[in-house]
Amino acid sequence: MLGLKSYRFGRNLAKSIPSFLSRSCTTTPESTGTDQEMANSHPEEPIVVEKENNITLIGINRPKVRNAIDSITGRKLSAAIAEFENDPKADVGVLHGIGGSFCSGYDLSELAGQQEPQQALSIVHHPEGVMGPTRRMIRKPLVCAITGYCVAGGLELALMCDLRVMEENAVLGFFNRRFGVPLIDGGTVRLPALIGLSRALDLILTGRTVTAKEALDIGLVNRVVAVGAGLGQAYNLAMSIAKYPQLCIRHDREAAYYGTFSAKSFEQALEREAANVTVELLQEAKEGADKFRQGIGRGGSFSGIKERKLPDWERAEMKHESKL
Repeated sequence: MLGLKSYRFGRNLAKSIPSFLSRSCTTTPESTGTDQEMANSHPEEPIVVEKENNITLIGINRPKVRNAIDSITGRKLSAAIAEFENDPKADVGVLHGIGGSFCSGYDLSELAGQQEPQQALSIVHHPEGVMGPTRRMIRKPLVCAITGYCVAGGLELALMCDLRVMEENAVLGFFNRRFGVPLIDGGTVRLPALIGLSRALDLILTGRTVTAKEALDIGLVNRVVAVGAGLGQAYNLAMSIAKYPQLCIRHDREAAYYGTFSAKSFEQALEREAANVTVELLQEAKEGADKFRQGIGRGGSFSGIKERKLPDWERAEMKHESKL
C-alpha cells in the first residue's frame, strides 16, 4: 500500500510540473542556451502567453534588446493582460521576461527614429500607457519575476504588479535618468506608496543601481531567490494565492488599493470596503464557514480550503487503492 502511494505521488508530481519550468528558464543578465531556445520557439511573437492550471504566464519576448518595449509590444502586452483579466479560468498572472532579462525599459531606438514630435507625443499619451496597461489597476493579482535587467520603464512594469520576486543577481534602477527620459508609466505614483517618498526620490532622482538585498530591505521586492529560480518561485507564489477562494482575494485587494490611492479619507476607505461586499462574496464566505465547522483548515492546515478537481487517471488510481 505504501509503495502504491509513493508511486502515485511520483506520478502526480511529474504530471503537475509546469512545462515552462521543465524548460529551465534561467535568467542571468546574459542569456543561457536553454533560455535562448525558449525565445527561438516564438521568434515572431513579442508577447508569449502560456496557461498552467489557473495561472497565466505572460512573457516579454524581445531578448535581442533585453526585452525593451516599443509601442507595438506595449499594446500587445496590454491586450494579453486584458485577456487574462477576462478569462474566467485564470485567477493569478505571472509577468516575466524571456531570454535573460525582465525588461530594460522603453525601446529608445523607436523614440530616436521619430521625426515628428507630435508622433512621439501620441505614443506617450496612449490611454493605457506606453509600456503596457500601466495607467490603470489590473483586476486580478499579478506577480512579477524579476531577472537580469529590470530598469527604467521595466521597473515601472514591475511596480504595476502586486508582488515582485527578484533573482539575487538582477539589476534594478531608473537608468532612463541618464538619457533625460521621464517616467510616464506610473513609477512616480506607485514607488512612493510602496517604499515612502524619501526613498523613492533617492531612486528617481539619482537613477542609481539597486541590488536585490537593498530592494528587499526597503520593500521594493517581496522575495529574493537564487539565480535561475525567479520564474519558478514567482509561479509558486502565484499558486499560493490561487489556491484560495478568489472573490474574497479580489475584494480585499481592491479595498487595499482604493484605500492607498483613491480614498480621500480613512472613513471613505472603510465605507468602500464594506459597500463592495456582494451576495456572491457572502456565499463564498458561508461555504468557507461550513468547511471550518467540519474541521477543515484548523490547526494551520490549508488542505481542503479550495476543492481540487482530480484528473481521471488519479481518480482511477485512488479507486484501485481503496480496494486493496
